[in-house]
Amino acid sequence: MFFFFFDEVSNPKESQIEYHYLSQSSKFGIEKNDSGVTNFYDSSGILEKQHLTDDSQSQFQEIDFKRLISEKIRKTVYGEKYSNIVFLAGAGASVAPDLNPKYGKTVKMIAEDVYLKLHEIDDLYTLEQLAEKCKYNDGYILARDQIKAEHIPQLADNFNLEDFLSTLFHYRPYVPDNDKEKFNSTIEKILLLIKENTTYSYDSKVLKHGALLNLLSNLSGKDGNKFSVITTNYDDLFEQAAAENNFVIFDGFNFTSVPKFDSDIFEWNLVKEAQNIKTREVEFKDKTFNLVKIHGSLTWEKQDNGDILRKDKHSIIDTDKMVIVFPSSDKFAQSYQEPYFELFAKFQDLIKRPNTLLISSGFSFADDHISQMITQALKNNSSLKLLVTDFNIDPNREWDKEDNRYIEFDEIDSKYNQNWAGLIRLMCDGYPISFLKATMNSDLVDYLSGRYLNDEN
Repeated sequence: MFFFFFDEVSNPKESQIEYHYLSQSSKFGIEKNDSGVTNFYDSSGILEKQHLTDDSQSQFQEIDFKRLISEKIRKTVYGEKYSNIVFLAGAGASVAPDLNPKYGKTVKMIAEDVYLKLHEIDDLYTLEQLAEKCKYNDGYILARDQIKAEHIPQLADNFNLEDFLSTLFHYRPYVPDNDKEKFNSTIEKILLLIKENTTYSYDSKVLKHGALLNLLSNLSGKDGNKFSVITTNYDDLFEQAAAENNFVIFDGFNFTSVPKFDSDIFEWNLVKEAQNIKTREVEFKDKTFNLVKIHGSLTWEKQDNGDILRKDKHSIIDTDKMVIVFPSSDKFAQSYQEPYFELFAKFQDLIKRPNTLLISSGFSFADDHISQMITQALKNNSSLKLLVTDFNIDPNREWDKEDNRYIEFDEIDSKYNQNWAGLIRLMCDGYPISFLKATMNSDLVDYLSGRYLNDEN
C-alpha cells in the first residue's frame, strides 16, 4: 500500500522524494538525484524563495526548508498549553549521529559484536553453530556470498537478534544433557555481551539528553505537572544527563540508601511550604520528571526475596538477577511480569490523560505491544497528539541506487512495518499525528526549540 503525499501534477517524482515532514495538512520532502542540484518540495510542488531582497541568496536553501518545517513543529508543540508531556525514547535515542559505538549501538551493531566475540572463545558455541543446533533460519545466518570466506564472514542483513534469542530460549529445554553446560554458558555470554554493548558514558558534546530534558522541563512549566520520559533502553544515559543538569528523577524507586522499587513513587512530587504558612500554599520544585524504563535497566537487580533494588550497574554481573527485557520476540509475555507490568500500566495511564503531547524518538514501532497501546490511546483519547521523529520517517520504502528511485516494500515483505503504516493511515484519516525526520542526538532539539526560526542564511 502506498500513500501519495505530493501533488502528482506539479510533482511527478514522488518516488525520488525523501520525506522530511508529514502531517494531514502539510508535507515536505527533498528530491534525491545525481545532478548535484537539491530541490525542496511541499505537497503543492517545488519550493522557491519569496519576497527576495538579496539576489545572491535567490535559491531556496536547506535552512529555508528547515525553517518552514520548524514553523509546523512549533504550532504542534507550542500551539497550546499541554497538561501532560510524554517523551518516548527508543533504541535510536541512544545512538550518536555518526554511529560512534562509544556512545551507542544499534541492534545490528550489537549482533555483529556478539558474533565476532563468540568466534574468539573456544569453549563456547559460535552463532553459526547455535543456528544449526536450533534450526534457526535452516541454519543460515551469514551473508550468502561469504559463507565459504577464508576470513570471518559477515552476518546476513536480515539476521534478527530478537528472533534468534527467542529461538534459543525455546530450544533450551531440548538441549541434550552433554551439550547443556556449553549451551547455557554461551547464552549467558551473549546476554553479558548485550549488557556490555549497552553500557555507555554520557558526553553532552555528543549526546543531547540533557538539552532535551531542559527543553521538556520548560515546556511543562512550573505548576507541578512533571513531564515523563518513557524508554525501552536499559542504559543509564538519561540518569547521567539528569545528574549533570540537576534534575530529580522519579523512576519508581524509593529514596532510601538502597532504593527499592515501589511504583507508587511515580504519583509523588517534590514541594516546599511557602513562607506565609497561613495560606498553606506549596511551591513545586522545578526540574523533576518521571523516568519509566519499561524494559528494565542495567542498574536494577532482583533479590532472592523478590525485591528489586537499584544499584551500581558494574556490581550486577549475574544475568539471572538482571531486571532487563533482553531483545527477544517474547518481550510481550515478559511485560506481564513484575516490575514490567506496573511500568507498562504507568505508560498506558500517561497517554490516556487529557491534553497530552506524546513525542517519540528513535522508536521504530516494530514492537507490537507498545505500538498497539499508542494506537488505542489515539483512538480513545481525542486530546492526545503524537509527533513521531526518527532518522527515517518512511521505513516502508528503500532507495534503489540502480533505478535512482524509492522502491515500496510489499505488505508481505518481512521488512514491511505494519504498525508504521497503520499510523500513516490514522494520520490520513484525520488523527493528530505528524512525522518529522530528525534524531534526538542531531537536530530534534533544534526543531523543537525553534532554533532554525532564528537562524539566518
